[in-house]
Amino acid sequence: MRSYSCEILKFNLIICFLLAILAINTSCTRLQYRESDEELQEKFEASQLEPQISYFEVDSLKAKIRILKIAKNEKDINVIFFHGSPSSLSSWSSYLNDSLLLENANLWAMDRPGLGYSNFGKSMPSIKLQAEVINSIINAYNLKNVITVGTSYGGPIAARLAVLNKNVKGVILISSAMDSEQERQFWGSRLTQWWATRWLVPRGYRVAGDEKTIHAEELKQLEEDWSKVRVPVIHIHGDKDDIVPYGNVNYTKKHFKNIKIIRVPNVGHEISYRRSDLVKPLILEMIDLVKFKNP
Repeated sequence: MRSYSCEILKFNLIICFLLAILAINTSCTRLQYRESDEELQEKFEASQLEPQISYFEVDSLKAKIRILKIAKNEKDINVIFFHGSPSSLSSWSSYLNDSLLLENANLWAMDRPGLGYSNFGKSMPSIKLQAEVINSIINAYNLKNVITVGTSYGGPIAARLAVLNKNVKGVILISSAMDSEQERQFWGSRLTQWWATRWLVPRGYRVAGDEKTIHAEELKQLEEDWSKVRVPVIHIHGDKDDIVPYGNVNYTKKHFKNIKIIRVPNVGHEISYRRSDLVKPLILEMIDLVKFKNP
């Protein structure tokens, strides 16, 4: 009887676990670091801004990329923000409605492929391919004097664009994973790759897992091209980052010719969204630098 009771208990625990995962899955699919076009419109209009939301289609890849632009009059400088994983352009809201940034530049943010409202759930784990798609957007919108800002996984994409496009005049890396040798694997990523558990994982996390699984190899493929980046680079990193080790700054210091390292003491991986007070002045510094070199 005891053995039978134990089996029932185990069965009930498994059912409860699966139901909990399904509940999280359903919730996160709806509220997974992303906001609809309507929600974005309401958010920025409440700040008396006029958001411009558009979609860029790449027919050959069956990809549709959501783009948000915030501008007060047209400026000569264009700052483009790239989020990490899983995340969306919504993570840059405090930057996109910043009055001082808007006085100096047109501000752009994009949902990276597979996240936000850019083919949500459909992975495009290649850094090179993502950068090529975004490079096409820069060219299609005829953007000049571009400053790319990337956090975490968005960092190598921001830097890659400086290789691909002569209109990129500055790069800002925030908590960015750049060194393939320092890539960390997390057990949670395995759930996104195993067929028996992948379906239980929210779609945004599946995309994150797909990117994470091959990220080290992707970074290796880019390494030889970093010497081509001649524009100024600022790398901001917390020395207590337990997701992307602070040692990545040694890598960028070695591979980028014109780089400034900003060490943030006693801070982890959350700099972009918790310490915008540190990041915004550095964006303004880069804007001034680009203006000076491109009057």
